[in-house]
Amino acid sequence: MDPKQEKTLRIVKKAAIGVAAAAIVAAAAFDSTYTITEQEEAVVTTFGAPASQKEPGLHFKLPLIQKVEKVNTTIQGFPIGYSQDSTEEKEMTEEESLMITSDYNFVNVDFFVEYKVADPVKAVYASEDPELILKNVAQSCIRNVIGSYDVDSVLTTGKVEIQNTIKDAIIKQLENQDIGLQLINISIQDSQPPTTEVMEAFKAVETAKQGKETALNNANKYQNEKIPEAEAEADKILQEAESKKQARINEANSEVARFNAMYEQYLKNPEITKQRMFYEAMEDVLPDMKVIINGSNVNMNTILPLEPFSTESGAQTEAKSEVGETEASGENS
Repeated sequence: MDPKQEKTLRIVKKAAIGVAAAAIVAAAAFDSTYTITEQEEAVVTTFGAPASQKEPGLHFKLPLIQKVEKVNTTIQGFPIGYSQDSTEEKEMTEEESLMITSDYNFVNVDFFVEYKVADPVKAVYASEDPELILKNVAQSCIRNVIGSYDVDSVLTTGKVEIQNTIKDAIIKQLENQDIGLQLINISIQDSQPPTTEVMEAFKAVETAKQGKETALNNANKYQNEKIPEAEAEADKILQEAESKKQARINEANSEVARFNAMYEQYLKNPEITKQRMFYEAMEDVLPDMKVIINGSNVNMNTILPLEPFSTESGAQTEAKSEVGETEASGENS
C-alpha cells in the first residue's frame, strides 16, 4: 500500500471514530432526561436498586447507569365474562361467565374490575404481569362467592351483597400477593340464566317480586295516610269530651255557687226564700200559665190562673179570665 492510501485510510478511521463518539455523546445526552405526567409515576433503577419518582415534570438520569420505567397511576379496568371491541359491543366469554350456584343451577354472570397502581416499584418488579394475576384472583374469588349463593340471589336480590363479598375477598388475596395493585371496585354488569326458558321464568319471578314490593308500598302508603286521620279523629273526640267535661264541671260549680248564695239568703229570710223558690218552681212546671201575685202581705198572696191549662177558644178564654178577675177583686175587697 502506497503512502497516499495509508494516509487516506487513517483519515477515514479518525472520521469514523469521531462520528461514533459524537453519536455516543448525542445518545447519552438524549438519554439523560425523562418527563413524568400527572397521571404517571416513574421507577428509576440505579445499579439494580429501584426507586419511585412521583413528581411530574422534567427529570435527569445518568445515561447507561440509570433505567427509567413509567407506570400509569390512573384508575384502569378490565371485564370478566365478556369482551368488548372498539364498537363497544359486548361479546360473552362463556368460559369466564358460566358458573354454578349453591343450589346446582347454572348462571352467566359478567363483571367489571377497576383497579389502580398503589406501589409502582412492586407493580414493575414483583411480577411479570400484575394485571393478569389480579384477573386470576378475581375469577377465583368470583366463583367461590357465586358458589355459596342460590341462583335466585345471584339473579335478583343478592347482587349488592355478592359484589361486596367478592370485593373483600379480592382485597385479602391482593394483600397476600403484594403485587402493587389496589382494587377500586368490582361490579356485576349482567346476570342471567344460560337458557331462554329459564331466563323467562326468572323474569316472571322478578316481575312478581316487583308486584309484591308495589303492593307493600301501596299498603304502607294507605296506612301512613289513614293512621294520621284516625289519630286526628281520636284527638278531636278527646278534645270534645274534655270540653264537655269542663262545661259540666263549670255548670256544677255554678249550681253549687247558686245554691250556696241561695242558702245564704235562706238563712237570712227563710219564709221569703221559700215562697220565691215556690214561684220559680211553678214557673218551671207551668210555663204557659200567667200568674198574678196580689197583696203585699205574705199571708194574703193569691195565685190566680188567668188561662186554662188546655187549649180553648179565644172567647171562652177571655170570658173565664174576666170572671176570674171579677171574683178576685170581690174577695180582696
